[in-house]
Amino acid sequence: MSKKIRKVSHPRRKTTKRWSQRVTNRSDALTLEEGVFTKATPRQIALSLKRSADRSKRRKADPYRSAMSMLTFYINRAGKGLSKSRKQKLEQAKDALRAVYGKG
Repeated sequence: MSKKIRKVSHPRRKTTKRWSQRVTNRSDALTLEEGVFTKATPRQIALSLKRSADRSKRRKADPYRSAMSMLTFYINRAGKGLSKSRKQKLEQAKDALRAVYGKG
């Protein structure tokens, strides 16, 4: 008869609920302007992301890709808490970002 070996679980460090905020603030993706995702129009959001991506020395990919990745990351992480109109505005910001970079 074989004995079941029980794994001893190690105590985990307490994780914060706002890990996505920590990623946004500390990652090597971009240095964002304050309140970028709360701007009034999709174009303003896109232009702010473009400025941040073009200026950032922390990004690894090209500016367009970094800006689009950060916008997508924000939509995916904040998605449940966003109103329908807010999420729609952020989705429109993707199209505006493509237009600003001449990608579509």
